[in-house]
Amino acid sequence: MIDVPTLVEQARQGRPRAVARLISLVENAAPELREVMAALAPHTGHAYTVGLTGSPGVGKSTSTSALVSAYRRLGKRVGVLAVDPSSPFSGGALLGDRVRMQDHATDPEVFIRSMATRGHLGGLSWAAPQALRVLDAAGCDVILVETVGVGQSEVEIAAQADTTVVLLAPGMGDGIQAAKAGILEIGDLFVVNKADRDGADATARELNHMLGLGEARGAGDWRPPIVKTVAARGEGVDEVVEALEKHRAWLDEHGELAVRRARRAAEEIEAIALAALRARIGDLHGDRQLAALAERVVAGELDPYGAADRLVAGLTTL
Repeated sequence: MIDVPTLVEQARQGRPRAVARLISLVENAAPELREVMAALAPHTGHAYTVGLTGSPGVGKSTSTSALVSAYRRLGKRVGVLAVDPSSPFSGGALLGDRVRMQDHATDPEVFIRSMATRGHLGGLSWAAPQALRVLDAAGCDVILVETVGVGQSEVEIAAQADTTVVLLAPGMGDGIQAAKAGILEIGDLFVVNKADRDGADATARELNHMLGLGEARGAGDWRPPIVKTVAARGEGVDEVVEALEKHRAWLDEHGELAVRRARRAAEEIEAIALAALRARIGDLHGDRQLAALAERVVAGELDPYGAADRLVAGLTTL
């Protein structure tokens, strides 16, 4: 039997074992999850969430680790949610990004958790929104969310973060790919990492040119800055933090932070509702109603849309 109130109180005190156990309950969709979320709700809404995305090899883990160091120098408590590919056998995280963040392993003010995508597309784990709530309630000032590194489809992070950082690296064709992938639309800040390599200036110029070709911006609109870094040496990282803080101030000033968080909550509610509906539909597999509807579709007596309408109508009477 899990004592949820005690577990939540321990997590709010910043105890790593309690935070880890709560996130495990989230990942496993435990029966206690509803009670956990209800207990955490009054203590959320304080953390600043930063998403880091980009193609594999641009240095997301190294950049995340460097940002942790920079925020710790500012006295911030930092949470890291590193979303990894899933093992096809166990469903667990295949590559633990914590291996690349060992510098922070003994820091009690840093909590790092690897989460598996478990087949979820878009660069994030399906459990990420609830895991973010756990870290928020645990007193994290800043939460860094590192996506799985699946490439151009990693746009889901924009719906989960207050600020989205897109990382690129010279010599990888990222500048050209960005024009095709919708990356320009989700980036609040662009970081050209590995700037000590040839082509870094060209990549930054190309990005700047493409941003200029984007939608017309008004006088008060945010224009994503471009920062060059060498994360492995910590170069340019303070400039990234400065740009993040400027964007956070802009979000507050223009009311955009509240808009983004309300949109995030709406999408989270919708996802939970759809999951509940799928579960109820799943309960009907093998049920006479679903089997009968399927037979009528095969016989041409009903079209799939009409059958689906009848199924939904049946769900509302359950």
